[in-house]
This record gives sequence, structure tokens and C-alpha cells, in this order.
Amino acid sequence: MSSQPSPPRKPSYTAFGLKAEAEPLEPGLHIVATPIGNLRDISFRALATLAAADAVLAEDTRTSKTLLAHYGISTPLYPYHEHNAAQMRPKILSRLREGGRLALISDAGTPLVSDPGYKLVADVVAEGLPVTGIPGPSAVLAALVLAGLPTDRFFFEGFLPPKPAARRARLTELAAIPGTLVFFESPRRLAEMLADAASVLGARPGAVARELTKFHESVQRGPLATLAAHYAEDEEPRGEIVVIIGPPGAEELAPAGDVVDARLRAALETVSLKEAVAQVAAETGQPRRKIYARALELTRAP
Repeated sequence: MSSQPSPPRKPSYTAFGLKAEAEPLEPGLHIVATPIGNLRDISFRALATLAAADAVLAEDTRTSKTLLAHYGISTPLYPYHEHNAAQMRPKILSRLREGGRLALISDAGTPLVSDPGYKLVADVVAEGLPVTGIPGPSAVLAALVLAGLPTDRFFFEGFLPPKPAARRARLTELAAIPGTLVFFESPRRLAEMLADAASVLGARPGAVARELTKFHESVQRGPLATLAAHYAEDEEPRGEIVVIIGPPGAEELAPAGDVVDARLRAALETVSLKEAVAQVAAETGQPRRKIYARALELTRAP
């Protein structure tokens, strides 16, 4: 990525058949959200930023070239992905130190969500260089609001491990999170992943959002076991998939008394009563005063 200044050009973009000039952009790294499918899901601010930047850093330049061409944007494109990130970051930082105006985009949606962009942003922030976010489309949020499940608390996991044993182990770790769970999943593993989720998490409600904002968009809702059976019997789905799983019920969040006792006894063997109470309360989500009262009973028992 050359640090030499680019030839003068008039930054512009075309939308609704009208050409608009982009205002000058402030120096720094500009993180730009782009459509997850429907090219109309982009803001005027995003278009102006992409047009006025010195260069656009894209996860896949082939995909991004289509977007820029659609809106008549001629900004140079450079690849930035997990395979070249280590080599590209020093060049990008050098360009930013010289006052460069760079835009960072992903294949689709909001950058830094399941892509290597966060390392670049961390380095830019560490050097005290400016970072600006241009918000917009996100497959995570689009699926969450369509699922019909609680949205007040949610946890984004991304992709689960591909191997069944590791996948079930990770689902077991996620079981106690008191919020809706959000996953990305491969079409070929969807049925197996849903079956494992039903086995580990029980009869929770779920939703499978596929090809969001695209022509074949669909959202399938139901209990996890029902969803697993549906996708096991149906043809392998195509496209990008987001799986949403509802939060645990109250009975799942409250560990049985023997579980709490076992954890307390184990903790008390290595740490003080106060530390053991804090540790078990954090692990189980139970009120500290309740755990403390039980710890006292255990330590007083003959």
C-alpha cells in the first residue's frame, strides 16, 4: 500500500440516478458498515465516506468492487483480511500517521464483527490516531429483531466449534448466560448444531434467519428440537445463516443446592470463606448473601 499521494480526483457517488460530490473527509480510519445483501441498505454518510477516502480497505475486494461500482465510486481498493493483516497493518498505520483518510469495510455488514479489523483498530487507538465509526447494517442485529425473542440482553458467540464434542462443550459453557444467544452457522452444519443445542440447552425457543435482506430471506422459528428436525429432513439450506436461541428459564439459572454445595466445598479447600462466596456467586449467578449463608452452614457442620 503506497504512501505516495494519489492523483487529484473529485470524490463523488451516484444514488437514485443523481451524482453527488462528497465533502472532504477528516484524516483517520473510518469504519464503514455496508449492506449485508440489499445494496439499498447503505447510508448517504457511508457513500460519502467511501467516495472521499484516499483508499478503501476491504476484506474481499471482489465483493466490495461490486458495491463501489453500483454507486459510481472510484476510490482505490486494497485487501485487508486475516491472511495479509500482519503485513498490511504497518503500512496502514504509516499512511494514517501522514494524515491519510482510510475507510475500512468488511465483506458485508459492520466491520470488526467476526473479521480481523479489531486488531487494526486496537493499533490505531494505541497510537492515538483518530478512528470514526459510520454505523449501518448488521446481520446480528437484523436477525435478533426478527427472531421474536428477548432483545434486552444478548450474547454474540459467532461460530461454534465445527466438531460435535467441542461444540457441545462450548454450548454447556454458554448455557448459564442470562440472555439471548446469537450464532453464525454454516449451512452444512446447521442441523447438527441445532440438534446439539437442543440436547444441551433443552426446550428453548429458537430462530434461524437466512439470507437476510436478500430475495430469498427467511426466518424459521420454533423450539430447538423442532428446528433441528426441520433442517435434518429438508434440503441443505443455502446462504448466510444466523441462529438465535432464547435465554434460559428461571429453573435453568438456579443451580440445585447440591451443585452450590459442591462448588462451595471445592472453593473452601483453597481460598478463604469470603473469596469462596464471591467465586461461587459469580459462577452461579446466585445472590451473594444466599451463598454466604450456605457457606456458614457448611463450615459449622460437624
